[in-house]
Amino acid sequence: MHSIYVDADFTDDERRAKLYDGDLFVYSPRPSTLALTEFAAAMAREAFAPLDPETAQFEMAVEDYAALLAKLKPEFIHHPESKRLIQEMLADFGCDDEQTYFDVPRMRSSTSNDYLTTGIAFAFHPHRDTWYSAPHVQLNWWLPIFAITDDNGLAFHRKYWQTPLKNSSRVYNYAEWNETSRKIAATQIGTDTRVQPVPEEEVELMPQLRPICKPGGIILFSGAQLHSSVPNTSGRTRFSIDLRTVHLADALEGRSAPNIDSECTGTTMGDYLRVRDLEHIPADVVEAFDIPKVEVA
Repeated sequence: MHSIYVDADFTDDERRAKLYDGDLFVYSPRPSTLALTEFAAAMAREAFAPLDPETAQFEMAVEDYAALLAKLKPEFIHHPESKRLIQEMLADFGCDDEQTYFDVPRMRSSTSNDYLTTGIAFAFHPHRDTWYSAPHVQLNWWLPIFAITDDNGLAFHRKYWQTPLKNSSRVYNYAEWNETSRKIAATQIGTDTRVQPVPEEEVELMPQLRPICKPGGIILFSGAQLHSSVPNTSGRTRFSIDLRTVHLADALEGRSAPNIDSECTGTTMGDYLRVRDLEHIPADVVEAFDIPKVEVA
């Protein structure tokens, strides 16, 4: 039986241990998280002006919408202020700034009524981040930018924490994805042709858990949790931020969530930046986590 902790007062060490065991954490908005989501909201409003970002999909051609996101999302990802605000947020949550590393934050969007569910606005099927070359020590921080409901947020499929799911993660290599598929995201309109890990057996979607928090709140979970985008029927586009963290000592000492079904190659470890000074994880550590791809004749 796994637990869901709401505004729990644990040390970061205690919290990470529980996350590696399959527990979920939900936090209310606080100044450090609101600073990040309000910065993102301001960027979105400016990009879509004079339209409302949450309803602009109903007034734009889908190609124009995808092109706008293709400009907005990288601007947020790479903006120095995004990183600075994350450094402050993680410090506020008691993360060790020497041991904690984070990757750049992603602005995610989920349009309503199947308007755009591919490419730059990909609607994620049930998956574990660990199918995508993420280390099993990875933790996911997910923050809604605008209000969410139970019909446009995240779903967690808790049965599969201990139950393997047949999947195609063996086809995925992170370096290969960066070189090819990531670059063409904005062109994938209607049908997404990029090869991504997917379940290869029917997923029991129910029961599922759909945590709801206010804008600037956080849903915090292990990258090994099976989760998906809730099919958006809300009539509003959902905008959110996600970022991932790893704790270097945990990674080196083998403290992490279990691997029960991931077969991908490569590693995302080279993406992470130290909270204290934005230095990358040492190259020798990245190399140690880089699972080589075996070419099949």
